[in-house]
Amino acid sequence: MIKKLLLTSVCALIGCISYSFAQQKVKIDSLPKFQENIFINTDTISVPLIYENPLLMGQNYIYKLRLDSIVKTVPLPYNEYVQQYIDIYAKRKDLFGKMMGLSNYYFPIFDKALKDFNIPQEIKYLTIVESQMNPHAISRVGATGIWQFMFGTGKAYGLKMDNFVDERKDPIQASYAAAQYFRDAYEELGDWLLAIAAYNCGKGAVTRAMAKAESRDFWEIRQFLPKETRNYVPAFIAAVYVMNYSGKHQITPQTCSLFLKTDTVQTNHFVSLAELAKALNVDETALFALNPSYKKKIVNGTDEEPKRIIIPKLRDIDYAGVYDALYNADLDVNMRVVQASTDDVRDLRKSRIRQAVTHHAAIIHQVSAGQSLTTVANKYGVEVQDLRVWNGLKSKTVVPGQRLKIFAKNVNRLKAPVSFLSYTVKPGDTLSEIAEKFNGATVQSIKRDNRLSKAGLHAGMILRISKG
Repeated sequence: MIKKLLLTSVCALIGCISYSFAQQKVKIDSLPKFQENIFINTDTISVPLIYENPLLMGQNYIYKLRLDSIVKTVPLPYNEYVQQYIDIYAKRKDLFGKMMGLSNYYFPIFDKALKDFNIPQEIKYLTIVESQMNPHAISRVGATGIWQFMFGTGKAYGLKMDNFVDERKDPIQASYAAAQYFRDAYEELGDWLLAIAAYNCGKGAVTRAMAKAESRDFWEIRQFLPKETRNYVPAFIAAVYVMNYSGKHQITPQTCSLFLKTDTVQTNHFVSLAELAKALNVDETALFALNPSYKKKIVNGTDEEPKRIIIPKLRDIDYAGVYDALYNADLDVNMRVVQASTDDVRDLRKSRIRQAVTHHAAIIHQVSAGQSLTTVANKYGVEVQDLRVWNGLKSKTVVPGQRLKIFAKNVNRLKAPVSFLSYTVKPGDTLSEIAEKFNGATVQSIKRDNRLSKAGLHAGMILRISKG
């Protein structure tokens, strides 16, 4: 009986194999002969089939294993976005060779600041993505220094900016400010990748993205973040990878141009870095590089606020000359400290717009058929972007009959009736809030004067407000 069962099973198995082979043979034989060799296929319409998920096809588990091996506190997941940046960075051998050289000087500074605030040491690699470890780096919107602080954020975290110093360029001060920011961001968001994203676009933008995605996972909220931030986190992970596995990509560390061994001097006098460099017998640019935050190459130390000077640790020093440079009372410089104003390009633009609004009454232009924002801007001698900001426009499209606010000089302004003022409704405005802006105005009077049957408003509406 057992022999019969075994014989039956073997026959069934042979039959299945034969059927499968025959079926495969039919499929192969059914293909046109000229398609069997892809090198002689001249059909330009035919496209090779690929997997629906390219990640499954291109995923390299070696990279994943390497990333897993260097994970400490900050998650370093591997996916197609990270792989794209690994590919980009691994090709920039000269850049990352330079980064490895600079890291010998800067990373100990970053490590100390991060450790003092119990921040993961991996965060230091953000400086590669932010500024390529250049203390003089300035972004298109005004972010400055190795950690790329905006003026307002830097000031909020204790960095000083005046006519003598910009501490956003000070590697030590800026590192402590960055550590404090990450402490606050992590406490608020509870996730290191979200905190890193917030460093790029702000905690508010990340919070809003979390609400839209109903998730606290960066990869799920990623689609709701600004485009730059979507790539910022993958770029950070890739930078961590390349810096730790540079040898696997034939990246050779370059010599650091900075003095690796230094001393710190506190001074309560005004000191010329150029004179101090002469006394130290070092090149001026080398001393400037160690002290990049001093705008005028002058250290403005006082009794109330001594200032730090980083100098090379040298064996042979003319101590008398150094003393004279540090205590030179004859330095001809105006010692008055003037606080710097913002260099945030966005804030400066808003300020110019506010000034225009303050000094020039609004003109109301009604768009005619065939007109565009460009033609309207040219008519009044203003910029298209200003028109969009003044009117809260998200695009350049306008329609006939649409009313536009314009703040321009030297034009014939449209005058409101003597007994009324004009008010353009802004997004989120309510009748009660508008009434509070004008003496004597009430919700009822606004509804009456504008023949409103209900309290509902929409942005762009022009309301007549009684003067009282």
